[in-house]
Amino acid sequence: MNLLSINNLKKIGREKPLFTEVTFGLQEGEKAALIGRNGTGKSTLLNTIAGVLTPDEGTVVINKEAGVSFLPQNPAFNPEDTIREHIFKSDSPKLQIINEYTTICQKMSQSSEETQTSVQKRFDELMLIMDQKDLWNYEAQVSSILSTLGITDLNRKMGTLSGGMIKKVALAQVLVEDTQILLLDEPTNHLDITTITWLQNYLHDTKRSVLMVTHDRYFLDAVCTNIYELARNHLKLYQGNYSEYLAKKEKEAEIEENTERRIESVLRFEREWLLRGPCARGTKIKARIQRDEQLINREKFQADKGFTFEVKGQRLGGKVLELHNISKNYPKGFVNSDNTTNFTPVLSNFSYKFTKGQKIGVFGDNGSGKSTFLNIITGNLPPDTGTIDVGVNTKFGYYTQNPVFPDTNLTVLEYIKETAEHMTLNDGKKEVSAAKFLEEFGFEGKIQHSPVSTLSGGERKRLYLVRLLLENPNFLILDEPTNDFDIFTMNLLEQFLMHYEGCLLLVTHDRYFMDKTVDTLFILEEDGNISGFVGKCSEYIEYRESLQKENSKDTKGEASPSLQPASQSSATPSAGSNAARNACSPKKLSYKEQLEFQSLDTQIPQLEEKKSALEEQMSTTDFAVLSKITEEYNLLCKELDEKYQRWEELAERVL
Repeated sequence: MNLLSINNLKKIGREKPLFTEVTFGLQEGEKAALIGRNGTGKSTLLNTIAGVLTPDEGTVVINKEAGVSFLPQNPAFNPEDTIREHIFKSDSPKLQIINEYTTICQKMSQSSEETQTSVQKRFDELMLIMDQKDLWNYEAQVSSILSTLGITDLNRKMGTLSGGMIKKVALAQVLVEDTQILLLDEPTNHLDITTITWLQNYLHDTKRSVLMVTHDRYFLDAVCTNIYELARNHLKLYQGNYSEYLAKKEKEAEIEENTERRIESVLRFEREWLLRGPCARGTKIKARIQRDEQLINREKFQADKGFTFEVKGQRLGGKVLELHNISKNYPKGFVNSDNTTNFTPVLSNFSYKFTKGQKIGVFGDNGSGKSTFLNIITGNLPPDTGTIDVGVNTKFGYYTQNPVFPDTNLTVLEYIKETAEHMTLNDGKKEVSAAKFLEEFGFEGKIQHSPVSTLSGGERKRLYLVRLLLENPNFLILDEPTNDFDIFTMNLLEQFLMHYEGCLLLVTHDRYFMDKTVDTLFILEEDGNISGFVGKCSEYIEYRESLQKENSKDTKGEASPSLQPASQSSATPSAGSNAARNACSPKKLSYKEQLEFQSLDTQIPQLEEKKSALEEQMSTTDFAVLSKITEEYNLLCKELDEKYQRWEELAERVL
């Protein structure tokens, strides 16, 4: 059954149409996504379908029985509203009944005997309505969604919530409504990875229809059955998930390139014919000239840019960054009876030595202290205890979630040129101008000469990132760099980070992005401890899920294996294929043991080479020298035996 019909929709932007002749429908149970570059009008289209914006042309028809719930990219709210008031502002009759039932239950526990009778009467009426409309199960579903999203205190005011919690409340409001169509604009922004994984499973399993804008590629693959790409002012359907879309786009690009070559081949001949000045009196000749003019003025195929850049950065020294017993606590917000304050640990005695080339992702739920951790490292926030020792040659590049622009009257190009007019690439030979660099990040033409104040929030963040990369840092610290970026910009940034030779510390909710760019994780625990995990983010999620399944089956109450604290090692973590793959198993090696196993793979061949060298030296006739070589040889053999024995112990648990 068709729930949503869009016919010939058109919307004019600031200078030209954002989209035109948009026609499509949404079937019952269909899960579709809108993708496209920033500025193509994805959010505008979603807002137009939701009725927030009025189209310049065309119609949007929604099945009256379906109902629509819309999650905007930046949810509006009244700071004085409680979470309960915000969620239950919905027009849904079912939610209004449940809200009144919950409210009257509270009144009954607080009312006096005089008012008890009138309250009891309404309570009985609501009980009957709940029975008749079968709302008890629906209420349980609402409670389950709120609980899963971590929304427990419904009396907190919206103005006191963090950005991540506001997004969760807005998401909860949409999910609990009794509607059949969900319109979601960047639903994963500001959510932690745990919540994103839950939402992914929820949308995959729900019978409701979904149309969303998101840049989360794992999310697109797991949820979507159709992809709509908005490009060149038009919408095009690609059936299947995101991976299937990529395969079809690759094939499509190949066909268009071949077609373009054939047209150019024909035009070479036709241009020569036109230059000879054919007589245009014949009808056939006129038609041929018109056809040639159409071919010459056609919209030419443009392949996606494949620009890659490796900026030449400063060399890191022997000492990069050392953290010694770092701790940080925050007050819980209430004072004990003896006037002492309770504190929540964010970091507890964390020590670590960063080495060249490490790429580490920071994993933790919202509120676990990821941004606090980054701010302490960069010196923007002092630790309560401990010391931070930064190497002489270490130059941080810190991308914050909310960048500040001191002078928004500067043009885009002027803002970039404050850092550099040209930049040298990693080969040391090629230079790229600031204007060219901006073009590769989507700042083309007039926008380079527009004031920063005229840019959207997403454009400003992208501009801030460009300037940060041009400063040539050798230790990049990125706090949610993927928010408000389109998939194409993220692909470009991924390519840069994959070839980046400096250190990288990354906080992101985008699992695909993290998988592509880091090989080790810091896991921020609830008690302030930080554990290490050698492997990718998706592998850690699998590992954690396997632990949960194992714990649910564990009837003996035995303690489950835990991750090794990252503070136990100052070695360079690396994600060897065996260690990374087997780290997903709860009975496999701990973090420290994974590093030890990788180290043995290097040490044993070196010792064997040394043993062979000593054996060659034993042919000497100098007994004093021979005695010394023999003693060293015996010690070496003993060490090798111990190394082999330990390697076999660890290998048995890997295989």
